Amino acid sequence: MKTESSPNDISPRARVALYGLLCVLAIPFVFPTWWMVTSSVKPISDIFAFPPELIPSRFDWSTYAEVFKLQPFAQQYWNSCYIAAIVTVGTMAVSSMAGYAFARIKFPGANLIFMVVLLGLLIPSEVTIVPLFQMFLKWGLVNTHWPLILVPIFGAPSVFATFVMRQFFIALPVELEEAARVDGLSRFGIFWQIALPLAKPALAAVAIFTFLHSWNLYLEPIVFLTTPGNFTLPQALTQYVDVYQGPMWNTQLAAATLTALPVLVVFIFAQRQFIEGLAHTGLKG
Repeated sequence: MKTESSPNDISPRARVALYGLLCVLAIPFVFPTWWMVTSSVKPISDIFAFPPELIPSRFDWSTYAEVFKLQPFAQQYWNSCYIAAIVTVGTMAVSSMAGYAFARIKFPGANLIFMVVLLGLLIPSEVTIVPLFQMFLKWGLVNTHWPLILVPIFGAPSVFATFVMRQFFIALPVELEEAARVDGLSRFGIFWQIALPLAKPALAAVAIFTFLHSWNLYLEPIVFLTTPGNFTLPQALTQYVDVYQGPMWNTQLAAATLTALPVLVVFIFAQRQFIEGLAHTGLKG
């Protein structure tokens, strides 16, 4: 009988060759981040020097101080943090309940309604931005953070999250819920005590997707926000310009480096749950 080989059966030479190939393939993805971080501590004259310096010959740490002097960057950082946190929690709540309803509750037109909901992913955000602006203007919510919270929770990011949660709930064994129903649990009790704890991998994937989307949101802030103290980080990065409206490259890259840190930390600590959550969603249903 033939036995399947496992990754541990690879010879040391083949393993070294594989890792070497992966390192080479990683260069196009790692280099932009390396260039951003190193350029943030270079004088402007050194940033575009040719040949480019992979390691700075001169370090100028004053750029990080300028980030906070030229703008209320700490306040803008806090704005992005709390908005992303609220949007993430809100989207997880909405998508988990909606996904469970589409997966387990049988009602007339369920599949049709779900398909209509999914069609929301096909509508570009640029198409709806003007009607949304007019709506929030009438409500007196322009130049507040409410549009940046409500639009993602009830918009396309939540639709995608609902799809992920529905696919995960469909894959759960129905027998678990039937046993819980025999024990006297209500529909909400089954969702809260049985289905939701088992859906932690999918919730982790939804949380990462939602956090990244909210953290990187750019179009909505430049439309709805006008006061620097209300800006979020993507909008704030565009404000580091000189008197001629030219980019202050080293200061802008220093701000971009600080902006990327939370995203990097979140992905490093949650990448396992992220991959596991996507692997369990499947295409069933």
